Amino acid sequence: MTTAEHAAARPALASVRRARELFLRGRQLPDGVPEEVLAAWKRARFYGVRHDAAGPAPAVRPSDSPLLTAARPVLERVAAALDAGRTALLLTDERPRVLWEHGCAPELLRPDLSEQLVGHNSAALALRTGRRSEVHGPEHFLDVWQEVSAVSVPVRAPGTGRPLGTVTVTARLCAECAPHPGAPLAEAAASAVEAGLLAQARAPERVLLDAYLRALRERGGAVVALDGRNRFVSEAAERLLSPEGLAALERDAVALIRRADAEAAPGAELTPVTCLGEVVGAVAVLEPPGGAPRPAPAVRAAVGLAGRSVPWRHAVGRASELTRYPEPLLLVGERGTGKTSLARELVPVPVATVDAAEDELGREVGELLNGRALLVRHVERLAQSGTAALNSLLEERPGVPLLVTYTPGAPPGPCLQRLLDTLAARSVTLPALRERREDIRELVTALAPRPAPGQPPLTWTLDALRALERHPWPGNVTELAHLVRALAEHRRATGPVRRAELPDPVREGPAARPLSPMEHAERAAILEALHTHGGNKARTAAALGIARATLYRKLRGYRV
Repeated sequence: MTTAEHAAARPALASVRRARELFLRGRQLPDGVPEEVLAAWKRARFYGVRHDAAGPAPAVRPSDSPLLTAARPVLERVAAALDAGRTALLLTDERPRVLWEHGCAPELLRPDLSEQLVGHNSAALALRTGRRSEVHGPEHFLDVWQEVSAVSVPVRAPGTGRPLGTVTVTARLCAECAPHPGAPLAEAAASAVEAGLLAQARAPERVLLDAYLRALRERGGAVVALDGRNRFVSEAAERLLSPEGLAALERDAVALIRRADAEAAPGAELTPVTCLGEVVGAVAVLEPPGGAPRPAPAVRAAVGLAGRSVPWRHAVGRASELTRYPEPLLLVGERGTGKTSLARELVPVPVATVDAAEDELGREVGELLNGRALLVRHVERLAQSGTAALNSLLEERPGVPLLVTYTPGAPPGPCLQRLLDTLAARSVTLPALRERREDIRELVTALAPRPAPGQPPLTWTLDALRALERHPWPGNVTELAHLVRALAEHRRATGPVRRAELPDPVREGPAARPLSPMEHAERAAILEALHTHGGNKARTAAALGIARATLYRKLRGYRV
């Protein structure tokens, strides 16, 4: 609800301001607060962010930033035309730290805009969602930003599209909420910075990128360009190549650059790319035998680690760093986000496990005292006696190898809150699956059961994968796992999974607006009836016992 695309659905600022005041006082909130705004406020409270924090922390900026080098000339030209008293312009990196600013009042500036330090803001939101994002006044968590509207646009790396940071424009609070008046400026500045990044790339890298784009235009399909440092891989090549196959192509490309005798991988045409008379890389056009694309055998990643999106890799990297030392670790996230799977992947030693939803915490505490790691799942359901035991243990032995998973929900009681506060300094929040949609293609491979000997692995049509990526996945990775395993075990069709085989809510895509529980049920019933009757609306209306005009009205309302 805080992105420009959903501006029309944004509630009035006065009601959001009132909701924020109630939230800070621990009172019951009215209906209508955007879910992601409320979730962001809760994360800020969990991280220990003070809404009334007075001054900014000392700035710690990278000494050498290619992003800033490319962006500075663009931003300085833009800044010269700005009214510094009314508008501020900022550049952040991917963390997101402020690398450069103009016109920002000292009392408003925060050098690090990560949610863990300042709560909800447009730069962190844009990096998490990968698109232009706006946050207005009381949607922020900090008091100091209550009269500020901000818009942020991601800046992406040439070729790979990886977010490198954001261009952010702030202004005085906009009465109309959206679109932010600085949105066109932020979009234009981000595009100009991306052009500057491409221009500052080394000549061989630009030549390799040009060769890749040319091959993609002329040959289409599965194209890969490699030089040992950079990889440009088309979507078709991604589906066709296993990670091992891509690594083999890269070794061939490096050998070609070094003038070694190398042969291309089977089914690939490896063409050298030259710059100033030297071979600087190679382009491979993949053409499988028989002419029809077929997926290469996929390498199954561990489910707990599968995914390459920025939010997921950031969370895994942070958790990996913390588990280098046998000390407590708190993994936070919605149900089904993979907290337990990640914990088991990150801790190489055998882990004793207690599920607080099913068992009491007893003798397992002794395992901790003996140096064996203990994983407590669903700590929010732990009996008060067990929570008190952990609090006492951590007070006496703060370095025990304890792993805890926590799913936020009802406000924690004092005993649990004390435990969460103790573990907060060593906590990692896992993103929901809807925040890492680009990981779904890797996840469906990791989640699929291993095929029987002689049977092909489960594969998916592009249309089916796109439907999976559009679905909001309220049950996160667990929900996706149930779907993948059900299809692998019970489908009768052969070949890749088609969109028509997916459950109705996934196949038809999410509703165009937030629905109440009753509306969710009604929409699901309509979709099921339409599917049963082959899309015939007259028979569907008769089966549902409603007039055809009523069915059409509901279809328009739900955008089915």
